Amino acid sequence: MREITLSGGVIEYEDTGDGPVLVLLHGLMMDASLWDGPVADLSADHRCVVPTLPLGAHRRAMDPGADLSLPGVARLVAEFLDRLDLRDVILVGNDTGGALVQLLLGEDRPRVARAVLVSCDAFDNFPPGLTGRTLVRSGRLPPWLFGLFMQQMRLRAARRLPLAFGHLTRRGDAATARWMRPVLTRPDIRRDTVRVLRAAGADTDVLLAAAEHLPKFDRPALVVWATEDRVMPLEHGRRLATLLPRARLAEVDDSDTLIPLDRPARLAELIRAFTREPV
Repeated sequence: MREITLSGGVIEYEDTGDGPVLVLLHGLMMDASLWDGPVADLSADHRCVVPTLPLGAHRRAMDPGADLSLPGVARLVAEFLDRLDLRDVILVGNDTGGALVQLLLGEDRPRVARAVLVSCDAFDNFPPGLTGRTLVRSGRLPPWLFGLFMQQMRLRAARRLPLAFGHLTRRGDAATARWMRPVLTRPDIRRDTVRVLRAAGADTDVLLAAAEHLPKFDRPALVVWATEDRVMPLEHGRRLATLLPRARLAEVDDSDTLIPLDRPARLAELIRAFTREPV
């Protein structure tokens, strides 16, 4: 795991492989390991750069003054691309990571050559579903009480509830258990997480505003959506594919929202085919 110091604090990231540059973004209460399955495949012929963002499963607490709103984290991603001098980037996001991609596409980002949105928050579905709404409500608690509330996530039965990860992944419970450890054991990470959740609850229209700018993104895009997704409506995937001028839609069965966990080989296949398409 590598580290880089950005304006908001230290970000850990993985950087493997060589070839076209993929920057892969995870969602809320997740870390870079969301992408382990696809990266094991794609790093054979791509450079895969995967940051762990300050979204609740990070291990390096952010500076006290860091902006941990969704737009603030998107700006950290833009700074990350600049500091590593990454060019012709294929920006990939799943879950809240896809929301970050949408925010970045809404501005002129010359480093971004292509985009991949994978079953993600969009339009008025932010925070998404029962899981997102429950998390944001819990973020109103003081950090110590939020930590007490989250202790139930030590139990597999609790993690598999619809208000937790139960509707997000079919096969990824080992990953979700790992993602919970920082917030369960670290007061500084709990403080960061509460800040993230409170900012999300205060700006629920952020992706509706972002969607207005998506038609300006004139570079290739791929929208990958789980056909049986119970958190991110399939209609949103189809709508995103329509809004982005050069997008196409690929639907994936036998998966919930976290396609990188549930169908890693299929997702890697779709991304590889997309990166090989001529501009």
